[in-house]
Amino acid sequence: MIVPAGNFAALRRATSCLSLNFRVFVMRKQNLLDLIRQAVAAGLCLALALPASPAELPPPSDAPLGSRFELPHPRGPRFLRPYQRPDVPPARLENSNRLESLLRAGILYLSLADTIAIALENNLDLELSRYTPMIAQADLLRARAGGLLRGVPTTVRATAQSVQAQVAGGATGGAGITSAQAAAAGGDSGGVGGAVITQTGVAVPTLDPFFFSSTTIGHRSSPQSNTITTGTTALVFDTRQFNFGYQQNFLSGTSLTFAWNNSFFESNNRNSVINPGWNPAAQLQITQRLLQGFGLAVNNRNIRVARNNLRVSDLTFKQQVMVTVAGVVNLYWDLVSLNEDVKVRRKALEVARKFYEDNKAQVAIGTLAPIEIVRAEARVAQAEQDLTNAETALLQQETILKNALSRTGVASPAIADARIVPTDRLGEPEPERLDRLQELVDLALRSRPDVEQTRIGLENNRIQIAGSRSQLLPSLDLTATLQNNSLAGSRNALLPPGSPLAPDPFFIGGYGTALSQLFRRNFPDYSIGFNLSIPIRNRTAQADYVRDQISLRQAELNQQRLHNDIRVNVQNALIAVIQARARYESAVKERRLQEQTLDAENKKYALGASTAFQVVQTQRDLAQAQAGEVAALAAYNRARVQLDLQTAQILDKYGVTIEEARQARSSRPIQTPPAP
Repeated sequence: MIVPAGNFAALRRATSCLSLNFRVFVMRKQNLLDLIRQAVAAGLCLALALPASPAELPPPSDAPLGSRFELPHPRGPRFLRPYQRPDVPPARLENSNRLESLLRAGILYLSLADTIAIALENNLDLELSRYTPMIAQADLLRARAGGLLRGVPTTVRATAQSVQAQVAGGATGGAGITSAQAAAAGGDSGGVGGAVITQTGVAVPTLDPFFFSSTTIGHRSSPQSNTITTGTTALVFDTRQFNFGYQQNFLSGTSLTFAWNNSFFESNNRNSVINPGWNPAAQLQITQRLLQGFGLAVNNRNIRVARNNLRVSDLTFKQQVMVTVAGVVNLYWDLVSLNEDVKVRRKALEVARKFYEDNKAQVAIGTLAPIEIVRAEARVAQAEQDLTNAETALLQQETILKNALSRTGVASPAIADARIVPTDRLGEPEPERLDRLQELVDLALRSRPDVEQTRIGLENNRIQIAGSRSQLLPSLDLTATLQNNSLAGSRNALLPPGSPLAPDPFFIGGYGTALSQLFRRNFPDYSIGFNLSIPIRNRTAQADYVRDQISLRQAELNQQRLHNDIRVNVQNALIAVIQARARYESAVKERRLQEQTLDAENKKYALGASTAFQVVQTQRDLAQAQAGEVAALAAYNRARVQLDLQTAQILDKYGVTIEEARQARSSRPIQTPPAP
């Protein structure tokens, strides 16, 4: 824990004030009244020297990322706002105008930049994460009142996966998510949800002051067995009490209570010289915890944890933005690759049909056996099936991408029926060196949000241990009470004439007379006391402290495991990029070879030196090589996105800022779609 120097100085002043008062008492052997005065002064020293409210605590050292949503505030008169409902605005379910502006004649023209911008504005996963900072602020507000923390969700949701496509080489993960890095790359990372966190150690005091009041009107009859002393067979009392007060707890472990009691009485007692009368009293009580529950480190621990969780909420949102951007980039490039695959399959079908027509003509003039027509027809059927598979996979991919870019999914007919035309093309692979591994690992350890989250989690564990450590101490409380009493009323009308019982004129009067006695402190009461409670075995506190330390050690091990996983994952991602580039280069050479082979086979077939079977086989090999080239290029782009995600550079690469993601409004200009 880091405590500002001003608080240390205040604590030293308060402590020295308290010790000085006790030394003076011991040396001078003051009476009880002096001791009470010194104790009250010492308690006030503690109460005034330390922050009186959580608002005076220093701000956290780490500034939050970007601006947050403000918590809703109730409207109406200021004094009634704490008791009114602060309503959260309804969830936004309408899409931004950007999506509709890119529609032209039932076609949605999308560039990669527009895809990212639409995702920032409309993606539901991001919209869900935008509430996380508000939850953290609500938790901080609760902690400032002395309430238990309810926890900040840290769940990061992965973007939907692409379709299973042969051209894409099998499953194409939406964000390239691996189980070893769930926090940084998506998936449900298991947030704390909304459950109240069980608090161990010393209970945090209630920090919201409160006003209390009570009113009682009573009538009581008390039968009397001795009528000589009372003068009546039954005493009848009518009382009215109007009491109110104020209580405030402080982070120093100080509690202050002020109570104002107003009592009016009237009875048929003939021996009471004042009847009816007022008996108001004013009491000030200060209680200071001296061992268990003493100090800022114990009582403001939930506030500091809640402030740390504000940072955690920012990091969780950043994680979600990273995963969403990586997911839609992968979805977009997979859509581009599927489009290219459809073109390859369509071209293969055209070649197969042309070959079929050529064979059909040769069979008609008798230069080719009829069996070759059957072989060519089979090739056409296979090419048609491949094209159908590619077109349906493309349609599925468009639906998945539209669902990721729209708050209402494909519920809108205009969006559901629109076909997506990507305007960007897959880029050529860039060279990557394996000797950059250490540089990339260091970059990931500096930049990844989950690393910072783990560090904050460790700090929160250390903060919470202060409560269990304080619980180990005995409970020693100092209580000082100051009370002023008063009495005023009228002479009892039931006194017989000439009775020697006559009230002192000092007490004759109304409520104003009683108030004057209070303010003049004519009848003061003072008291001071110590309450000491020592647990004999203290097993609960021992067990809680051990468990909290074990949790801290586990968190330290998890931090080290995360660092180890980051090194492994970054290395695997870098190797995957290098391997994907090598596969693409091999696929390009294979496609060129098959093009040259098919050209040579067609020439040989025209001269009669080859068979139709060889030509069909060569056509099939070329189609597979072309599809393999597209798949290899798509796999390289996915590997590249995964490396950018593992090193937390995905947002910088695509020019995404956290601020525009928070506001759900991208500053990117809309790229004008081509004319239909």
